Amino acid sequence: MIVTSPQERSRFLRFAAVGLIGAVVDFGTFNLLVNLGRLPAIWASVLSFTAAVISNFLWNRFWTYPESRSKQVSKQLIQFAIVSLVGLGIRTPLFAWMEKTLIRSLAAILPKNFIFSNVFLGHNIALAIAILVVMMWNFYANRFWTYNDI
Repeated sequence: MIVTSPQERSRFLRFAAVGLIGAVVDFGTFNLLVNLGRLPAIWASVLSFTAAVISNFLWNRFWTYPESRSKQVSKQLIQFAIVSLVGLGIRTPLFAWMEKTLIRSLAAILPKNFIFSNVFLGHNIALAIAILVVMMWNFYANRFWTYNDI
């Protein structure tokens, strides 16, 4: 579908751009909550995910899939939220496992005076990987369910 259809390729690129904006919201919120708010990383990840979902819904509704606005916004928001909650269910255990593994691994290989701590790097690398995995789920689920009236 993405490979053979120029329209779907364009739509995926817009979806990825929206995802990039969402990732900035996600990473920014996460790091503010962990570093300034002193929230535990798992809770910060859930809250930053929620902020990114709201941003992504608005951008996707008005830019990626503008022709889908014939669908009632409340119905579409509920569908998007359900897809996102499944994504959160994928992301959270993946993040929790990778975060701990990366922090331990990075502590063993990074020099003590490295510019970033093993905790900071472990958090952000785990979050990046989890975001990429969930992005694929979100694209296909939203394309064929939330925005299927195209």
